[in-house]
Amino acid sequence: MGTSAGGNIAYHAGLRAASDDLGPLKIRGLILQQPFFGGTKRTESELRLANDKILPLRISDAMWELGLPVGVDRDHEHCNPTVGGGSRALDWIRMLGWKVMVTGCDGDPLIDRQIELVKLLEKKGVEVVGKFSRGDYHGIEVFEPSKGKTFCVVLKDFIFSSNNASEK
Repeated sequence: MGTSAGGNIAYHAGLRAASDDLGPLKIRGLILQQPFFGGTKRTESELRLANDKILPLRISDAMWELGLPVGVDRDHEHCNPTVGGGSRALDWIRMLGWKVMVTGCDGDPLIDRQIELVKLLEKKGVEVVGKFSRGDYHGIEVFEPSKGKTFCVVLKDFIFSSNNASEK
């Protein structure tokens, strides 16, 4: 599980873990809460929310410039999980029967990227749950306790559904 940049880290750690034998550890899925992804082509939500108070586009761009390897752009696999049709490791995630939950909200500049990831996972045959809300913003669960409680219920339901599905 990871939130924002942690969602990106959880995604990439999951890709690596899926192709390795980590026994006796058994991973059953990934939880990507408002994962922080990007790309060179601007999405509608990035343009609409370019001056967002939580995650303005100039800050997002600066983080990618500082975080990516020298000489690459935002269509690098670390930033854009959809580039090149996605990672081949997604086949492992599908074969292992992992469930993936991706959350987002319409007031987050990253929502279009999150929806693109859900579509990619569906295309690859990965069992994915997309939970997208209206009227919220990036990181809302941190700033508004009632939203945090609601997210905990969604999280619990997803974990229990992943646990029950893997035992069948």
